[in-house]
Amino acid sequence: MTPRQGKRIVFTGGSGKAGRHVLPKLLARGHKILNLDLVPLPNPDGNGLNPDVCTLKTDLTDSGQVFNALTSHFNFGGLNDGKPPGPPDAVIHFAAYPRILLVPDNECYKANVVSTYNVIEAASKLGVRKIIIASSETVYGVCFGEGDIDYEHFPLSEDDDVNPMDSYAISKLCGERVARGFARRFGNDIYVLRIGNVIEPHEYARDFPRHVGQPETRKRNAWSYTDARDLGQICDLCIQRDGLGFQVFNATNDTITTVEPTLKFLEKMAPGTSIIREMGEFEAPLSNKKIRDVLGFKEEHNWRSYYSHSP
Repeated sequence: MTPRQGKRIVFTGGSGKAGRHVLPKLLARGHKILNLDLVPLPNPDGNGLNPDVCTLKTDLTDSGQVFNALTSHFNFGGLNDGKPPGPPDAVIHFAAYPRILLVPDNECYKANVVSTYNVIEAASKLGVRKIIIASSETVYGVCFGEGDIDYEHFPLSEDDDVNPMDSYAISKLCGERVARGFARRFGNDIYVLRIGNVIEPHEYARDFPRHVGQPETRKRNAWSYTDARDLGQICDLCIQRDGLGFQVFNATNDTITTVEPTLKFLEKMAPGTSIIREMGEFEAPLSNKKIRDVLGFKEEHNWRSYYSHSP
């Protein structure tokens, strides 16, 4: 694909599981990237560091560091411009504790909420017109909920009321509210991506035998997933589309992670959960209909291309 004139993008958490696949996609689309993280950005295959992206070691819970980082040179080449750098064209915020049980609950909540607030505030006050933040499928309240919880209905959509009970999902929901408030205050575009269970290329062979062969283990993820490379496309589509204000998108792939059609499977595995609209034959219960309709997302990495289930 021929690179086009890209944007200057500050990306937080680019060295993480999703970011290391998203950033190469953005680079291929002609964007320039500065990565804010605590560790350097590895190549997607894990062999060595990515030479095309500078990583600025940044504590996002420190507001001063965030403001400073958003007005930093992207690399030494910036010195040749002969003037201090201005703010970027866009900010994409992925950095966070990615789940519970990594640190105590209060630390997970504090770090995720404060860092998200700091990034959105700094970007908005510096005049950045496009901000994209990572939220999570967990806000739908089942993934890290206590006990065997049923979803309220299928498909799950961005308009649903969400009421999670764990510190991670609550931190993500707080981030969504911060985004909504700042978009109202500053009139900028802030798009929230509710990302599903992120799958890296090597994980199809490793994990999908269990995902598909034991579908009862996938209820907490609503039998849905997000390919890390397709997430890169989603981020690029968000950068391209202006003027939507505050928006929430389920950032997931198209299809359910079962060999049975969706309605037949849900009738068997979730008999008490209502179906509130007609669904496609293999449509994922965590539906990405909005991101397809509004942004034109077309998945490139369906799990069936990487794993063939044999009964």
